[in-house]
Amino acid sequence: MKKYLLTPIVAILLLQAARAQDMYVHQGEFGITAGAAHYFGDINTRAAINRPKPAVGIFFTKQFNNYLGIRLSAHYAQLGYSDIYSKNEYQKRRNLSFNTDIFEVAVQGDFNFFKFVPGDPNYIFTPFVTLGVGLFSFNPYAYLDDKKYYLRALGTEGQNIQYTDPASGQMRKTYGSMALCFPIGAGVKYNISDNINLSFQVTHRLTMTDYLDDVSTTYVGADKFPVLNGQPSIAGILQDRSFVTGTPIGVEGRQRGFNKQKDQYIMAEVGVSFSISSYRCPTAD
Repeated sequence: MKKYLLTPIVAILLLQAARAQDMYVHQGEFGITAGAAHYFGDINTRAAINRPKPAVGIFFTKQFNNYLGIRLSAHYAQLGYSDIYSKNEYQKRRNLSFNTDIFEVAVQGDFNFFKFVPGDPNYIFTPFVTLGVGLFSFNPYAYLDDKKYYLRALGTEGQNIQYTDPASGQMRKTYGSMALCFPIGAGVKYNISDNINLSFQVTHRLTMTDYLDDVSTTYVGADKFPVLNGQPSIAGILQDRSFVTGTPIGVEGRQRGFNKQKDQYIMAEVGVSFSISSYRCPTAD
């Protein structure tokens, strides 16, 4: 008799456990990331990855289901490079360099390749891809005699002296300190407990600026910049630093950068996140 009573009790318990698992909903996650960032552009034309700089971020992801989510993130990163690292002889002679701080906010869509359900041992790992749009601020600077100078304010390509580009016939204007970016990346995510996830991702940013490094078009020529107290201006000096490596090459009209291709940057990050979950109300049978 006890055997016949035990069988339906066990069946009911198993059914309730299955329903409880079905009622679990992964609503999303919030977390932090840390890693490295790197710049690609007119001073790093061969996409070398040899001068990474720190990057940190925070994010919140809203899950629509076990595969699709939307992420809101904020990042701080440092970027920089120098012609001295180049294997190109012209770039070594050019001798330009820059550094900048990046502050970025972005909205991205995430797609998990596998079903991802934190707490369920059958669905604790997935690779994913991400795609989105962001806005970032930048302000490139360089050093001269150990003193820091912000290059945008100086107008090293003639932006502050009403210089007219001979090729286009247009006056060069000061570039903005903010630009759009388009993050495209991939990564993996692993759930280590009911509430904690680890991730690793690499995300490349295409940008809508060619002045991340303050280099884009042609030299203006040192003689176009004003002379102060018989000394060349800081802008005139920093527009052409080839005098350090030999005879100055920065004559008017000579190529300084390549304005047909925008600058880019990439971040590789490790992340820790905390799951946000809820439970569905059981349906009546």
